[in-house]
Amino acid sequence: MTDSLITYALKDKVAYIGLNRPDKRNAINDPLVDALRAAVLRAHEEADVAVLHGHGSNFCAGLDLAEALARATGQIKPPRKRRRHNWHEVFDLIARGPIPFVAALHGAVVGGGLELAMAAHVRVCDESALFGLPEGQRGIFVGGGGTVRIQRVVGTTVMTDMMLTGRLLSPAEGLQECIVRYVVPEGEALNKAGEIAARIAKNSIETNWMIINVLPRIQDMSHDDGLFVEQLNSARARPPEAEARLREFVEGKACKLQDNQT
Repeated sequence: MTDSLITYALKDKVAYIGLNRPDKRNAINDPLVDALRAAVLRAHEEADVAVLHGHGSNFCAGLDLAEALARATGQIKPPRKRRRHNWHEVFDLIARGPIPFVAALHGAVVGGGLELAMAAHVRVCDESALFGLPEGQRGIFVGGGGTVRIQRVVGTTVMTDMMLTGRLLSPAEGLQECIVRYVVPEGEALNKAGEIAARIAKNSIETNWMIINVLPRIQDMSHDDGLFVEQLNSARARPPEAEARLREFVEGKACKLQDNQT
């Protein structure tokens, strides 16, 4: 995929999925969502980790407002039956699918772009990144899962302030509010995300699946239910790969963990 709305490249076990509407600041419209769905499903099948990034000067400026206006004025006919929001469906394929996603962020990461970024499991930004939720100033409301994903990370107070005022957060503020975990010099986000993805790909596929699917569900549970689900998963029959990794550690053959990966 090189001339489409989404680019796709597979390098070793890592799939690189790029938003490719640079002239529109990678704004999200229905065709882009459809192309993103296809790329994510492809990565599910052939990759162990994926990196999500944006071409051009921005990661994603959010909702394509021209399409939103066309829908609001009846130029786009609504479906005959109510169905799940296509953004919710595709973003959940990222957030709760079989493989981890690392987001490489730069430039505008606002509105729906921030909602998309928050579907990833690890987020890296460079020093050009700006984070915001300008929906309040556009007369609309978040619709890509932000009330769930963003609010659970930054808290109600921070999200309310971002939406009411339209203020943009700097990379340092994004790090402070846990929107991102890594900040790198301008132009280095994709490289850093690739390094992190390659490291994650060294984990077992089964463990990565449990980390990205069990943890968020336990977050939604009571204390007792969370511990019960943890026990169920930790006591599952382990695949041969897990036995081999444990044996390497016990016999002193495992690689030492690196504590300088920042």
